Amino acid sequence: MAETPREVNPDGGTDLIGVAASLSNEEIAELLDGLFRQKAATEGAIVVLLGEVGRRQAYRDEGATGPEPWAAERFGVSIPTARALAHLGEKAWDMPHLVGSLCVGDLSLDKVRAVADVATPETDRALRDQAKECSVRQLADIARTSAQRAGSPSPSERSEHDRRYLRCNDTFRTMTVQLAPESYAEARGVLETRARQVLSDGETPWDQRLCDAFMELIRSSAPGASGRTMTTSPFFVVVHVPLGALVDDSGETGELAGELERDGMLSTETVRRIACDATIAIAVDDDVGHTMYEGRARREPTAAQRREVMRRDRHCRFPGCTNVTITNTHHVVPWKPGGSTDLENLALLCLHHHHVVHSTGWEMTGNANEELSFVGPKGRVMTTRPSPLWTRVTAAREGRPG
Repeated sequence: MAETPREVNPDGGTDLIGVAASLSNEEIAELLDGLFRQKAATEGAIVVLLGEVGRRQAYRDEGATGPEPWAAERFGVSIPTARALAHLGEKAWDMPHLVGSLCVGDLSLDKVRAVADVATPETDRALRDQAKECSVRQLADIARTSAQRAGSPSPSERSEHDRRYLRCNDTFRTMTVQLAPESYAEARGVLETRARQVLSDGETPWDQRLCDAFMELIRSSAPGASGRTMTTSPFFVVVHVPLGALVDDSGETGELAGELERDGMLSTETVRRIACDATIAIAVDDDVGHTMYEGRARREPTAAQRREVMRRDRHCRFPGCTNVTITNTHHVVPWKPGGSTDLENLALLCLHHHHVVHSTGWEMTGNANEELSFVGPKGRVMTTRPSPLWTRVTAAREGRPG
């Protein structure tokens, strides 16, 4: 079999393009056979090691809340990729034959992923044998059929619905609920989804997080709560207007006039279209696009500053964390009377990483408008920068490339 080309160009890369053009079809196919086996074996090793990271919670050494954000930040992969690998790693002990075949390159990662959610220690070997004979699509059909059998509706579905109840015990402050199968699945799915949005390093038990999610659901449906059903527009539009535009009589407007809070930039035309029945907030920007440098003698950021921090950071600024639901505006340099509460000293942190920075030996330094550095107890340095959308607008105001 032909050997993998190793010619290295002066820049340190491998000059595969020129060499590949000289290979025959058979040589290319043989090389790809070997490379795909190597790829599968490497991915198998990654899955096993990520599973061990999750089991021993090694990610906590670097302030992460789980193996997914840890792998995404440390190795530069996407959250979906990290999630898929970590999920397989979590299940690895339940499917040793599937993972073992992956680690030696006999099965692809896609084939293992196709059946991982229905694999058990009892079905692992049989699924491994089927995976060697079937395509990824066929394996997906097998997994779907298995899932349907496991969750098939009961013949007494109607009677299950009729037996539903919710009972309260005031003495012990408990609630007991009996639901029909589909209602139970719906309720559990909603509560678990909400519970996962509250990040935890493992110290808060899962049942307590589910309880918190339940109360959040109750409160969001209360009269006056932001989560209740509304008949008016849900849009909250922050229109960022250069100061010059307010005093210029020309009436000219910028191409990017505003944005939906926690979303992307909007054109002037889009802002006008949705602004008919939306809640509008006008934010006056300075000459480089920063909103309202106010509050220098006060500790708490103003509402306008909080909106600008959210616009700039989009989510928690701790490396690898994408939490946007439960966040605080944190002072990079601790505030003292007479100190600064400007944007460059304010960063968005989720509750978990707010605690990490304050209480577990982490150091946070830098200018939040440019770059923040996080140094962990073991000395590893990680950096984060503002949202590219925010820096693009500020760069345009300064006349430099975005």
